[in-house]
Amino acid sequence: MEGGSRLVVLAALSGNAVIAVIKFVAALLSGSAGMFSEGIHSAVDTANQGLLLYGMHRAKRPADEDFPFGYGKEVYFWCFVVAVQLFGIGAVFSIYDGVQHIISGSPIEDARISYIVLGLALVFEGSSWGFALFNFSREKGRNTYFEAIRRGKDPTMFMVLFEDTAAILGIVVAFLGVFLTAHTGNEVFDGIASILIGIILGVTAALLGREVKGLLIGESANRPVVRGIRELALSFPEIDAIHETLTMHVGPEFILVNISVAFKNEISAREVADAAARLDREIKARFPHVKRVFIEAETGFRQIAESVDQEETHG
Repeated sequence: MEGGSRLVVLAALSGNAVIAVIKFVAALLSGSAGMFSEGIHSAVDTANQGLLLYGMHRAKRPADEDFPFGYGKEVYFWCFVVAVQLFGIGAVFSIYDGVQHIISGSPIEDARISYIVLGLALVFEGSSWGFALFNFSREKGRNTYFEAIRRGKDPTMFMVLFEDTAAILGIVVAFLGVFLTAHTGNEVFDGIASILIGIILGVTAALLGREVKGLLIGESANRPVVRGIRELALSFPEIDAIHETLTMHVGPEFILVNISVAFKNEISAREVADAAARLDREIKARFPHVKRVFIEAETGFRQIAESVDQEETHG
């Protein structure tokens, strides 16, 4: 999964870097506010992909004394930074530039340049979007796209898809702004296009921030995983009941499990220990993303402690 996410981010970064340069050159030559906003959009997207790659690299660091469960959540932090940057820089600046353009007004000198650049941008963005959609479709399995986004624990994949979707919408809006301004002579359309691009960026940032927030705070594993862990534990003959099954994603591929178990009172301490060790192994085998399992003995704790004392006394 990580390899696919990295390829998607690298493809988006390469495409956006080239597109950003072309858009800024076209904005200088044509004087289009919408094109300038699109240049900002692509520049922000390029920086965002760079931050995602940085976060993915940092998240791979092994656990240490300060972070005993590893650095997997760092990718969530940088994804949240991307969402904030998309809104703070991309959306706000595009809206501001559009308002300024409406107030001051400046004609588009050569619309043909904008058309050519927007056409090239659409090809690059469409290719990146198609690649991201293909990988996301493969990862989502039988889930719908909405379910896959809601349940997904690797935000880098759907963040690129969201950004590319917003980029394609922005290109369409910029084209309409340039076209209407060039054919009517009214610069207001170009300014409105810039404002609309800013709104698209703002909505995208809000959606991304909402999805990443839960992961950053400490979201549980998906319900089928939690239910599967409970069912597996209850299948053990030594276990009488399950009180709690607490899970948390410490990273896209790292689930922490804390399960509160009521062992049957008539079994010995050794049988409890053997059952706990077996449960640990089987949970990790059935759910590969589960890396750490903590098992608490709740009901019958006193009887277990007494059994341990007796074994030590007669040992």
